[in-house]
Amino acid sequence: MYGSTMQRASPIDFYFDFSSPYSYIASEWVEALAARHGRTVDWKAILLGATFQAAELKSPVAYPLKREYALRDFERSARFEGVPLTMPPKFPVPTQNAARVFWYLQSVDPARATAWARCGLRAYFARGVDPSDAVALEALACEFGLAPGEAERIWSDPQWKLRLRQANDAAIAAGVFGAPFFVIDGEPFWGNDRRAQIERWLEQGPF
Repeated sequence: MYGSTMQRASPIDFYFDFSSPYSYIASEWVEALAARHGRTVDWKAILLGATFQAAELKSPVAYPLKREYALRDFERSARFEGVPLTMPPKFPVPTQNAARVFWYLQSVDPARATAWARCGLRAYFARGVDPSDAVALEALACEFGLAPGEAERIWSDPQWKLRLRQANDAAIAAGVFGAPFFVIDGEPFWGNDRRAQIERWLEQGPF
């Protein structure tokens, strides 16, 4: 029965990419929203490139007709949520190294992995720190609290390369084709603009 203690306690699966502006915006509200309804959030770093390939899609900015609108909407959506956002000059960028560090941290301390996710998203979209730049990402990791050289050792390790591939495969198997993507009690919601529907689902159950 919907509303049982077990269902109320089930986490919100939150799939994100470090290069997704909408993931960044959603990352700023998802924890507070979940907490209001007695939920936790299970953060899952993925690569949008892998999901786009599986779904035969491309980034909205890859389409000339959609690019200017998408860039405008990123900034307008951030202003609407009260989230600082300055679109970086290089966008989108590969994020596999930041995601591999996330999955390493997830294996040892999920709370620290979440903190790293927020740190990386804020660094890229509010400060212009490029996660595809190894030097910049290593410096960010040191600022975050990792030892010098530790982040590079992690993202170069075959174990964490494999873990990210597994995360991408699991996301695709779960029907994820973009980010942010949420799964609540088995119900999928795609996009930062599904916040109102997510709120209603958590308040009232299925509709």
